[in-house]
Amino acid sequence: MNSVLIDDTDGFTMIKFNNFFNNLSAEEIQQRLNRQVPASFDVPSSLHANSSADKSPLDNNYNTTQNSQRTAQLKKVQRKAAVLIPFLRIENSWHLLFIRRSIIENDMHSGQVAFAGGKQEKTDQSLIDTALRETHEEIGINPDDVKVLGELNPHFTVSHFEVTPVVAIVSWPYELTLQTSEVSHAFTLPLEWLADEKNYEVRYRQIPNVEEPVPVLYFKEYGGELLWGATARMTHSLIKTLRYDPKE
Repeated sequence: MNSVLIDDTDGFTMIKFNNFFNNLSAEEIQQRLNRQVPASFDVPSSLHANSSADKSPLDNNYNTTQNSQRTAQLKKVQRKAAVLIPFLRIENSWHLLFIRRSIIENDMHSGQVAFAGGKQEKTDQSLIDTALRETHEEIGINPDDVKVLGELNPHFTVSHFEVTPVVAIVSWPYELTLQTSEVSHAFTLPLEWLADEKNYEVRYRQIPNVEEPVPVLYFKEYGGELLWGATARMTHSLIKTLRYDPKE
C-alpha cells in the first residue's frame, strides 16, 4: 500500500494513506500517543484577550511560546475533568464510541454528542480514574474491561474545564447500561470516516464573553448524529496525533 508523507512543519512526519487508521495496532496507537499535538481550546488563542497571534481556525500553528504560556495560565484556574475515548473493533475497522446527552432543561450540553466522562472528584486518584468512573456510571462499562492506551493533551472549554481525553480499547460487542437521566443513547462512528477531511468543516459561532465569533469544528451528520464543538476538537486532536509517525 502506497503511503504519502505530509509536511512536517510541526516537527513530526505525518503519514496518510487509504485504510491507514484501520491498520493501526493497539501498540501503534499507544506509541503515537507518546508524541502528540499540544492542548486545544474552545476559544482559539487568536481571539483570546490581549492576543495578537495569527492562528488558523483549528489552531494548527502549534509550536509557539504563546500556546505554552496560555496552557500554563489556564491550568491554574480551570476545573479538571476527563472523558474516555473508547476504540472498538467492528468488522476489522476501528470505531469510536460516543454518547448523546439526554435533554435536560437549562443544561448547556443538553442533547449534544459527547464522550462519556465528567469532572474529577476528590476520591479519584487520577484523571484516568475519573474517566473510568464516569464511563462506568454513564454507560455501564466496567473499568476492568477497559485497556487504557494513554492520554491526549487537554482541551480547555469555554465552561472553564480542563478536559483530559483518555484513550482506551474496549472489546466489542459490549452490553451497555445507560444512565438514562444523563445519556439518551450510545453509538459508534468509523475512525476512517472521522479522519476524512471532507467530513468536517469550521463554522463561526458567537460564544458568551468573546467579542468576535469563534471558529467551531463541525463534522457532517452521520446516521442522524451531529458531532461538533469540544468533542469534535478532541476527536480532531486524536486524529492528528495518530497521523504522526513516532519513528521520525
